[in-house]
Amino acid sequence: MSIEIKVPPVGESITEVVLSRWVKNDGDAVEMDEVIAELESDKATFELTAEQAGTLRTVAVEGDTLPIGAVVCRIEEGGAAPAAAAPQEKTLVEEKSVSPVAEKSTDSYAAGTPSPSAGKILAEKGVDTAAVKGTGVDGRITKEDALKAEKPAPQKAAAPSAPVVTAVAGARNERRQKMTPLRKTIAKRLVAVKSETAMLTTFNEVNMKPIMDLRGKYKDKFKEKYGVGLGFMSFFSKAVCEALKDFPSVNARIDGEELVFNDFVDISIAVSAPKGLVVPIIRNAESMSLAQIEKSVLELATKARDSKLTLEEMTGGTFTITNGGVFGSMMSTPIINSPQSAILGMHNIIERPIAEKGEVVVRPMMYLALSYDHRIIDGRESVGFLVRVKELLEDPARLLLGI
Repeated sequence: MSIEIKVPPVGESITEVVLSRWVKNDGDAVEMDEVIAELESDKATFELTAEQAGTLRTVAVEGDTLPIGAVVCRIEEGGAAPAAAAPQEKTLVEEKSVSPVAEKSTDSYAAGTPSPSAGKILAEKGVDTAAVKGTGVDGRITKEDALKAEKPAPQKAAAPSAPVVTAVAGARNERRQKMTPLRKTIAKRLVAVKSETAMLTTFNEVNMKPIMDLRGKYKDKFKEKYGVGLGFMSFFSKAVCEALKDFPSVNARIDGEELVFNDFVDISIAVSAPKGLVVPIIRNAESMSLAQIEKSVLELATKARDSKLTLEEMTGGTFTITNGGVFGSMMSTPIINSPQSAILGMHNIIERPIAEKGEVVVRPMMYLALSYDHRIIDGRESVGFLVRVKELLEDPARLLLGI
């Protein structure tokens, strides 16, 4: 008895998935609840598990687009299909191969030898004696054989083979690759955001020396106590949560003709995963400590790299932080993560000369960018929010004390 494994419902808005990878191969023995394949939707990657133990019989192939409820494979009762019989072992005493002994030729020495007259005729005709079969005694070439012999027609020269075309340096080659559902969704959403929102970007810069000094002083004790490193993302998340208390519209969204304000902060962290950009969410970040935020960031980033994020971990979010600085970006204009109204862009840290108290000093500086929807956030609020984030980052004591 065999059962069919079908594409399960993976979300209300998802109607089809792509079979991205077979974890098990056709004919493999599988156990109950063992992962046999990976399915990819426009939002996440899902694991398909065996509903009974048995032998896997694949129906779909990698890359197929399957509607919800489509048959992916069958599982037959019993173990794996028997492997092909191995070649029979050789016996210890193998049959020795005997080199054939050249048999004594029965041909006479006269075979193929022309008579004097036949030889003269063949020479005049330009015919090679090896091309003439003798009919005389013991295969001797007779005069009659020579008269009948004809000089073989000259063989036509072989047509020159077509030259082999080899790729040269700088060749203009093209390579096409089908877009994944996730990449297609990202493309559609980015275009929609640009056309459906009044997006603007405001910039500022922050002196990272206070935070870097604080990290340098306590990072070892922090990791020893909490088991996780002290990064920049936790400081930025805490600064955002504090600033949103003063500028709640930055944490709001438009729903039809209403403005929806949130009294909590679910921070979406943009992560570059192998299959595209994903934005897992840190829920209720406003009530979390630096250590809790760092642990959440590490867990979500690891899941993103391994394509293990669930829909719940990527659904919602009230504000997004993206860090292009890890790739070397000095300044950019991040695109809003709809339906949110704002996104904060972090960039790389570069030592630059700045003026402090009338003196030129070198400090590790970072540019910050806040892209926002001008339909709900005014210029005063966007600039005020970014200035508040800057103040908190440049004075971590205020950040930790919440003042």
